[in-house]
Parts: sequence; structure tokens; C-alpha cells
Amino acid sequence: MNHVSTADANPIYRIGIDVGGTNTDAALLDSDLRCVHKVKVHTTADVNEGIVEAVRRLLQESGVNGADIRYAMLGTTHCTNAIVERKHLGRVGLIRIGAPATTAVPPLAGWDESLRAAVGPHSYIASGGYEYDGRKIANLDEEQIVELCRGMSGEVDTVAVCGVFAPVNREQEKRVGDIVREVLGSDMPVTFSSEIGSIGLLERENASVLNAALLQVIAGVVRGFEEALNGFGINAQLYICQNDGTLMKSEYALRYPILTIACGPTNSIRGAAHLSGLSDALVVDIGGTTTDIGVLVQGFPRQSSAAVDIGGIRTNFRMPDILSIGLGGGTIVRLDDEGGVTVGPDSVGYELTTRARIFGGDILTTTDVAVKLGRAAWPGTNADAVDEAVCRKVDAVMQQSLEDAIDRMKTSADPVDVILVGGGSLLVPDMLAGASRIIRPDNYDAANAIGAALGEVSGESERIYSLDDWSYDDVIRDAKQSAMNEAAAAGANPGTVQIVSVEDIPIAYLPGNALLVKVKAAGKL
Repeated sequence: MNHVSTADANPIYRIGIDVGGTNTDAALLDSDLRCVHKVKVHTTADVNEGIVEAVRRLLQESGVNGADIRYAMLGTTHCTNAIVERKHLGRVGLIRIGAPATTAVPPLAGWDESLRAAVGPHSYIASGGYEYDGRKIANLDEEQIVELCRGMSGEVDTVAVCGVFAPVNREQEKRVGDIVREVLGSDMPVTFSSEIGSIGLLERENASVLNAALLQVIAGVVRGFEEALNGFGINAQLYICQNDGTLMKSEYALRYPILTIACGPTNSIRGAAHLSGLSDALVVDIGGTTTDIGVLVQGFPRQSSAAVDIGGIRTNFRMPDILSIGLGGGTIVRLDDEGGVTVGPDSVGYELTTRARIFGGDILTTTDVAVKLGRAAWPGTNADAVDEAVCRKVDAVMQQSLEDAIDRMKTSADPVDVILVGGGSLLVPDMLAGASRIIRPDNYDAANAIGAALGEVSGESERIYSLDDWSYDDVIRDAKQSAMNEAAAAGANPGTVQIVSVEDIPIAYLPGNALLVKVKAAGKL
């Protein structure tokens, strides 16, 4: 089938790809953001093979010409997996600008040995740093920085620079970056903490080191994605999905790979908003292994206000507020001698069609239960292999755990709209306690890939202002402009950028009427 309309002889398409732990999903959208075709393939050990297979099937089955695809978006777990598995990370030299003020806590405090070994032994504290209002604590010792760089020569792949209150004043960080490149070569990649995390020093430092360690990983991802597309004659602008539900150009992702962490659930949330037409709701995304629950606020995922652990490391850059529970389409059900049931958290994953009982296997799974209770019809399966009384018991346990999780994510006792997406959402009945209605939109099983393809591009600003020096209106204006500039730098069309959220928090423990202002802006490609 060839989707060429008479009105538009040369239609423009976009591809969205989301790489999950079990499946790689791909969706093809037209210029009106309608889903033209979708495919689901198993995620392979070499992730790029799964991506190539998904693109091949998408083009073959839809009949769309690869030359008509102008935008390609990828949501990937590469960076998350690299940190969790401690693999493929680069060697990082860390320079903290913070002596004598911060010497009590050494760099990488709280890191386990395996992750320290992966990034290498080169972390140092140099003199310098700023107060919360941008005044100097201590001068930068440039000769000391030169010596530290000479000591790292040949030993590191990339350098991270982190200064005390650098998000307020970046001068010292930028100067250290200049020295690093003078000594170690102009092509040495440098990560500046002021561009990564928010105010807290240790968490921002951790996020900066992880970002630097991931630069090689993301370079391989972007190169592999480009090669996969070029192999099919697709010459598209590449975008990588961020974890706040928006996109960044591949060039921007090559500098900030940390922003791709946990982008999978947020793609599903954005896809759910688009498919359902709702901008405020709870999104329940049920895959093969886990259920991820997030909150839609004005069409974007609600952000977490807590510090976030990535692979056991505490960081403080933006992350979506997601609750994950071990319930998916392949989740294993166990029965005890007293007739009790436990559901999960382990899963048969992509082996569902060989190991589940309805397919002739010997393991009772949640999919067996859904088929037996008539929620899903699956050709060629044997529902008689499962006992109905047991299924009703299992169903009650599954329903209870989902209702509890939904309850934990709500901000009030009132019922909320619940949008169900993901291939495993056939497990859920048509009513749940705490839900005013349950919405299963068309193409719900490809919401993650559709969310990846939708693509708005965002930017954020977070800094502390002193109201002794600024008027409140000027502060908000400056913060908004800064966020809009960031969005444009990440690839948004400047004429379409709008402010999504503004948050200002008076900081009572700092002198001089200090105000922390966080602003997020987003715009179209």
C-alpha cells in the first residue's frame, strides 16, 4: 500500500524508534502526525541489528519511499544500560573547582568500586568556586590546573569540570575548559557541570562525570543510527529523545548523553497524550516485563522533585517522575501449597510464545490469565490449559497492585483519567478503583515509538538570583529567555518556542533575598 495523497505529491514522513528491554518499536507518521504504519521486533543483543530490522520492515510493509522520510527520532536505553552494566564507559578526568571550601567530601564519594574503576582514578580538587550570588570564594590557580592536566595526559578520554555554584557563575569552569584544551589538545571533550545539573554540588558533579563517561557510548549510537538509515536511502535530520518527553538534535545529544536516561517511559507518556487527545491524566504503560506509571501535566511528563539514583549514583538533573512495578505481559505467576498466588517480579520476556501455558509451555504467566478471562484473543492458543478459578485469583492480585500503584502517583483522592498503553495493557480490566475512566487509544501498543516521533524540542533554565540586585519581573524575564535560548540551541524553531512551566522558590537559608527559578520552554522542530 502506498500512502501518497493526490493533494500532496511529495509527502513528508517521520520515523520514531523506541528501543526497550524486550522489544524495539518503530512507527511511521505522516505530516499530520497520523500513524501510517507500526512494527514491533525483538530487541537484539547488538541493539543496532534490531533497529535495522525495524526500519526494513517499516519501509517494506508500508510501501513508503525512504527518500520521503525527513525526520528520524530514536529513544534508546544504550546509556542507561552502559551505567547499570558498567560497560563501554570512557575514562574521565574530573576537576572540581572548590578548594578550600569543599575538601571535606572527596570527589566520587558514594561510588562503588566497579564504577570508579570504569571511569578511572583521575579526580582532583583545585582552588576556586563562587558564592550563591556569584561572588568569588577563592581565585582560580591556573598553574595548578595546568599541572593536573599534564598528569592526566594520555590517561583520560574526556574531562569533567565542576565548580561550586557554577550554574550561577560559569567563568571559572569555562577558563578551566580552555586550559584543558590548551594542554590536552583542542579536540579533548569537556563536560561543564553548569550545563548539566542544578545547584547541589555533589549530585551535579556525579551527573557531569557520568555524562562525560557516556560520550563514547552516544557517539556509537548516533553513528549506528545514521548508518542504519543511510542503508535504506533515508537522508533525515536525526533527533534523540530526552527524558523530559522532548527531543534534541543528534549534535546536541553527542554533548549531553545523560539527558537520554529514562527516555523510554516518557516517550510512552507523550505518545499516550497524542493518541488520547488528553493533556492531563495518569499514563499506565505495560510492557513485557514492567509497568511504568507516569503523570501527564499539560501534555508533558511530571518531573521528579527528588534526587535521582542512576545505577546507584545520586544525581540531580531533570528526570521524569515514574513509578515502576514488576508486572508485564510475560510476568511469571507462582502458586503455593496453600492456594496463595504471587505475581512476578520476574518475566519470561520475549520467550512468552514458547514458555506460557496457552502456547504449550509449562510456566503460568499473566498473559495466560488475560486470555483465559477473555480480555485478549490470541489465535492458535489453548485457553483450556489454564484453570479459571486460579486465573480469577491471580487477576485480583494484579488488579490490587495496579490500583495501589495508581494511588501512589495521584496527588489527590479524586478519581483520574487513566490512559493504558503498551502491548501488555490487555491485562487490565475496563474498570479500576481510583480511575474515573480507562482509555485504550488506537495504536496503544506503539505509543512509545509514536511518542518518540512526535517531537517537540525543549530547553531548561535553573539558577539562583539575588532580589537585592534584580527586580522580580526582571528575574523571571531573564530565566524565561535563558530557557527559550536553550530550546533553540537543542533544535527548536525559535518562532514556535513557548514557556511550559515556571517555578520560583525563595531560599530562606541564603542571605540577600535569594530566589531559585526553574523554567522550561519547548518548541516545534
